[in-house]
Amino acid sequence: MKKSGLSLILDYNINTPIVFVAIVLFFIIFTPNHLFIDLRNLASMGKLIPDLGIVALGVGMLMICGEFDLSIASLIPLCSYVFATFLMKGTNPALALIILLPVGAALGFINGMIVVKTELPSFIITLSTMMFWRGVVFILSRMAPISISKYINPHPYFEKMLTGTIGRFPLQVIWFAGIAIILGVLLHFTKFGNWIFATGSSKGAARAMGINTNMVKTTCYIIIGVLCAVVGTLQTVRLGSFFATQGVGFELKTIAAAVVGGTSLRGGVGSMLNIFLGVLIIKFI
Repeated sequence: MKKSGLSLILDYNINTPIVFVAIVLFFIIFTPNHLFIDLRNLASMGKLIPDLGIVALGVGMLMICGEFDLSIASLIPLCSYVFATFLMKGTNPALALIILLPVGAALGFINGMIVVKTELPSFIITLSTMMFWRGVVFILSRMAPISISKYINPHPYFEKMLTGTIGRFPLQVIWFAGIAIILGVLLHFTKFGNWIFATGSSKGAARAMGINTNMVKTTCYIIIGVLCAVVGTLQTVRLGSFFATQGVGFELKTIAAAVVGGTSLRGGVGSMLNIFLGVLIIKFI
């Protein structure tokens, strides 16, 4: 029996919101002079949280589908390198980002196709692609940082749109929340979202219902690739430079955020709202 999108959101693990509120209250009470809620501290966290959070949203959705993606730790710097390369060739930053999104999608598609065609554990497959793409990034960049400030400065609107602030409020938070809402609607209020839950719960049963589980999984990997392109761009613009070590450690932190948000490691269970809160809990701690 299908549930409505709202019931799916509310049914899954109310422990995460409780833990989130408890952690926030704990830090508010026990930090000296309530510095945790100081505007400067909140603004600082707001600039850093979306780097991990945006990708974690996609990883959490893929985990609900019953798969993993460790390659994000390499896809982020690879997308960042491609973005920086476009800028050095004189490409407008906005156009470079538009071109980069299909590049990220293609990288995600490669992951998805390898996983569904080989039927090997995605943990192993994406660990292998992570190491492969990391090697590609290291070879292409020679581990040297690439400054992009001089290419971004003539286009201040682009920097302000991605990493600017409204007062002290970082716009990255809006991107993070906006993407969470879009993916939440996709996951909880569309037929494709039902397919994700069905595929993660029982691939055999989902196939018997006529669901193309290979397509569902591959699409989730494509979404992650696009999100890696977005995060790679956000990081590069915020730092003003490409670094080959961008995204290192994200592969496990995103899984941890999803699990803290109540997503099952076995698939079929999860909520986009709780994944969002799981990211905040991990970053606050």
